[in-house]
Amino acid sequence: ESFTRTVADSEVPVFVDFYADWCGPCKMMAPAVDQLAANYTGRAIIAKLNTDAAPKTSMAFNIRGIPTSIVFAEGKEVARQSGAVPYQALAAMVDKGL
Repeated sequence: ESFTRTVADSEVPVFVDFYADWCGPCKMMAPAVDQLAANYTGRAIIAKLNTDAAPKTSMAFNIRGIPTSIVFAEGKEVARQSGAVPYQALAAMVDKGL
């Protein structure tokens, strides 16, 4: 519920990394997500959502594989990427929402 409200009410883009603790590619991508959070402070919300802890939210966004990254702008999905990707690809996704 708070997730949906955050996405819908945010005045800045919201980047969400759907991951799981046991996921190797998710762990490989985590430093890039951390770097994204540092570099976009004040310009975007960078969030992580553990799919094991929030299965209903994951199903609502049709998450079929992890890691999956989604950027929301003005409450709507504007970019989606499945699989581990480097920082530059993540930043390009966030930029689509700016």
